[in-house]
Amino acid sequence: MKVIDTYNALVGSVVAVLTYIFGEHWLLFALFLGFNVADWLTGWMKSRMMHKENSMVGWKGVLKKLGYWLMIAVAFGASAVFIEIGTVLHIDLQITTLLGWFVLASLLVNEIRSICENFVEAGFNVPQILVKGLEVADKVINKDSEGE
Repeated sequence: MKVIDTYNALVGSVVAVLTYIFGEHWLLFALFLGFNVADWLTGWMKSRMMHKENSMVGWKGVLKKLGYWLMIAVAFGASAVFIEIGTVLHIDLQITTLLGWFVLASLLVNEIRSICENFVEAGFNVPQILVKGLEVADKVINKDSEGE
């Protein structure tokens, strides 16, 4: 029973900290991290299966993932700055919150597509519904204002 209590206390603490840092939608950020790891692992697996392993390429991938997290931080940070400036100027700029969410959504789709591409290039049979569904999601999220 003590093990279960310790486990519950530990998991509860982790969830509380994540909620404090990332807000009530912390699970989306945790999933993004999971997709980052899965993309890196499937990329490594693909390279290994094709006998094209390269540690420099692997490190570039890790740095790219760190860059994605910086993009998310900048998008949500910029939103917070604009909202605060709007408060000072008495202008409602809450809409800028969407900036961070669209960046996160776009990067989530990008990571999942990359995982699928790694599987395809490694010779796995990836269901077309997943590939096509991700293409549609990408088009909707990244739709530009030029009438697309």
